[in-house]
Amino acid sequence: MNWKGDVYTSASSNMASGTSGFGFCLPVTSFLLILLLCVQSGGSQKKKENMLAEKVEQMMEWSSRRSVIRMNGDKFRRFVKAPPRNYSVIVMFTALQPQRQCSVCRQANEEYQVLANSWRYSSAFSNKLFFTVVDYDEGADVFQQLNMNSAPTFMHFPPKGKPKRADTFDLQRIGFASEQLAKWIADRTDVQIRVFRPPNYSGTIALALLVSLVGGLLYLRRNNLEFIYNKTGWAMAALCVVFAMTSGQMWNHIRGPPYAHKNPQNGQVSYIHGSSQAQFVAESHIILLLNVAITMGMVLLNEAATSKGDVGKRRILCLVGLGLVVFFFSFLLSIFRSKYHGYPYSFLIK
Repeated sequence: MNWKGDVYTSASSNMASGTSGFGFCLPVTSFLLILLLCVQSGGSQKKKENMLAEKVEQMMEWSSRRSVIRMNGDKFRRFVKAPPRNYSVIVMFTALQPQRQCSVCRQANEEYQVLANSWRYSSAFSNKLFFTVVDYDEGADVFQQLNMNSAPTFMHFPPKGKPKRADTFDLQRIGFASEQLAKWIADRTDVQIRVFRPPNYSGTIALALLVSLVGGLLYLRRNNLEFIYNKTGWAMAALCVVFAMTSGQMWNHIRGPPYAHKNPQNGQVSYIHGSSQAQFVAESHIILLLNVAITMGMVLLNEAATSKGDVGKRRILCLVGLGLVVFFFSFLLSIFRSKYHGYPYSFLIK
């Protein structure tokens, strides 16, 4: 009995010793695992920091050579889409190749270059914002990836997260003037860009030529200035100003809209904007010509009613004037109806 008790006591002692050894190994193993995870996490973080530093350095190098960085599909995915990234990127998706015949793209590119140069050569320039461009012929896969079917298009890619709806510039409504783009960028990135345009003396030269022409004409006719009191001349000048203002020329000057829009999928060109909040330059020209035709018709009607000439001639003037007013006013009303959806009235042309 004592021998068995001694054996039992010895076995119990050994089991207790084994249990305490296992309890000692468990904290050591956990500590080693945690240490290994920390080392791996630190190494991964260091790798991300090195990758980010390389990307920023490369973007700064490209930006030092050219204010707008040209990108293909691979560069776009690596430097714009893929993390890590601590900088904002403004991308203009465009089609500048001559065979694309996108005149709007060229006009928008000129304004975009002005804005990018203003940022690149300003004292506030930093590595927090870069301007890039993706041409359709160099990055068609990017257009497909983003389901983009029109150009030009401006997008902002923030440092973190995906672009939101407001990160796409509303070009159709606002236009693509550098000042409007700068305001949009300030709203999205808090980066203020003061636009500096290169000197343009064409307006000054044109004004000087006009003043010289008028001055020379007055000098040559200094002995006979009765033409200054010509009511018809002043009426024509006033009508020109009225036609320019009522057709939206001042709106074009302020907003800088594109001349027209070409659908890159089917090549169809639109000269009339489909919204009442915007217009194309070509649209204002069309409206101007329609107003001129309607005015000519009204003048002919007035001439037919007030003149005392041949009755047959007056009848012809009346019919021509009435035709001009009716047809072109119907055309003008149809354009108005196409822009203001739901407008119920039409006349001859729907």
